[in-house]
Amino acid sequence: MDFISEYKSKLGTPEQAAALVKSGDWVEYCNGTTFAALCDEALAARRDELTDVKLRGQIMYGPIKAAECDPTGEHFTYNSWHCSAYERKMLDRGQAFFSPMIFRNLAWYYRENIPADVAFVQATPMDKHGYFNFSLSAGTSLDMIGRCRAIVIEVNRYLPKIYGAWNESIHISDVTMVVEGGDHPAPQVPSRAPSAEDIAIANHVIPYIVDGATLQLGIGGTPDALGSIIAQSDLKDLGMHTELCTDGFLDLYKAGKLTNKRKNIFRGKGVLGLATGTQALYDWLDENPGVIALPIAYVNDPSVIAQMDNFISLNSCVSVDLYGQISSESAGLRQISGTGGQVDFLTGAAMSRGGKAFICVASSRVGKDGVRRSNIVPHFNGEIITSPRAQAYYIATENGVFNLAGRSTWERAEGLIGLAHPDFRDELIRAAEEQRIWRRSNRR
Repeated sequence: MDFISEYKSKLGTPEQAAALVKSGDWVEYCNGTTFAALCDEALAARRDELTDVKLRGQIMYGPIKAAECDPTGEHFTYNSWHCSAYERKMLDRGQAFFSPMIFRNLAWYYRENIPADVAFVQATPMDKHGYFNFSLSAGTSLDMIGRCRAIVIEVNRYLPKIYGAWNESIHISDVTMVVEGGDHPAPQVPSRAPSAEDIAIANHVIPYIVDGATLQLGIGGTPDALGSIIAQSDLKDLGMHTELCTDGFLDLYKAGKLTNKRKNIFRGKGVLGLATGTQALYDWLDENPGVIALPIAYVNDPSVIAQMDNFISLNSCVSVDLYGQISSESAGLRQISGTGGQVDFLTGAAMSRGGKAFICVASSRVGKDGVRRSNIVPHFNGEIITSPRAQAYYIATENGVFNLAGRSTWERAEGLIGLAHPDFRDELIRAAEEQRIWRRSNRR
């Protein structure tokens, strides 16, 4: 077939792409690494022609001009599945809203529960077979846009091509319009340098990991840093099965630790859903036969994760209370990130033979006011509970690791207080006594 002719017949300008949007539509922006900036700018220019257009995306790095041009939200309303620092500030200003979700259910939400009308998403240039690759967003894009009446692909020649098995690409025959000129490097999100707490946490966690284990590193600085620290360990033949691939996995590969040789499924290939990091990571992923992008509905499925022996899930949180409840996405009522796949991987890793699910957090933090506060708290007061206490397993701080599985309330309180910063242990004990979860014979 003559895919080139079909491609040319579907070429359009950003302005023509924006003209596909009608008042009342839901417009899919997908993920920040494949954000279609030209189409967004053209849509912003139509502000006064449109009302009640809802935009939806996740982990955006900004600016989203259609949202920023309309502070009152009369014309455009932005909704986020998972907040980046940029989106968090939009929520703080009242210019965005959050959409709670369990990440593995993303395809189901779009298939059976929510409307989606027009899609703007970046992809790699069309190949000789007529396919565009969704690149760094390969695990989610097609599920987010597949039911839209109009699908616009904004071509970006800088995006890496990531191989997959299904849903990682879209054919020209399924595309409404192609927009060229969106060429720019993907957003660079370098790993932060490991803190002293990160190093201590890693040193406590590493003894629980065996050779041949398969790793998942969650979103956030601590899990990413842990990958870099594990790269310096004596572990070998580790595997990758993760919703988000970051530079931590590249560090493991460079150190010769990441071989995927012992995985039970997709042996020899590292599995990811999304990717974000530095250009070095993107270069490594580009047309790499040792890496495969699969839909989040598969990657995050606990029954899939359970098939891999010695699966190690490493995620972070904002705070933990003495009951073992985990808040990973809010500070009080302020939304700062999202649930993501934390519950998915806690469930799946616990089902894996030899698997372990860790929530890693520094025991305390120092705020902008210079005051140190505990990240282990007596109980929550409005914080969003990401993972319920019945699904909380290994908690790791710089002071050690404690497994909550099967533990009573007093055992949890004792173990978590042992992980807390020493400055807060006495007041946590007093709180546990008031909450009647402190046994008189507990250690003091």
